[in-house]
Amino acid sequence: MATSKLNILYGESEDEVLASQAALIQKAGHQVTPVLGRKGVEEALRQGKFDLVILGSSMNKNDRHHLPYMVKKANQATRVLVMHADGARHPRVDGMIDSGRSIEALLEMIASMMSQQKSMAAGTAQ
Repeated sequence: MATSKLNILYGESEDEVLASQAALIQKAGHQVTPVLGRKGVEEALRQGKFDLVILGSSMNKNDRHHLPYMVKKANQATRVLVMHADGARHPRVDGMIDSGRSIEALLEMIASMMSQQKSMAAGTAQ
């Protein structure tokens, strides 16, 4: 289903949610690094480079606020998608989706964000 394989860092605070959602994203054709909690996200950012970081709905509001800054500090080009957004626009978040949406909606959001990024990259290459 995915047009290109992305390297995705996916963080949640609950094991069960992390395992099920990461498996579904991976099944869609992406490479997924699942991590548990804020410390897991921070450690993964130090060790690798990702196309997209997803901060899941079980992460607390504080983590969903502070981690986007850390993602952009690690690599400005990495996109950030936050689930369970409260509607407030965060300057370091590239996309938001309500946690009540289906996995298909999440996969569509990922595809949309990546096509926007490709369009922007093509525009700067000209």
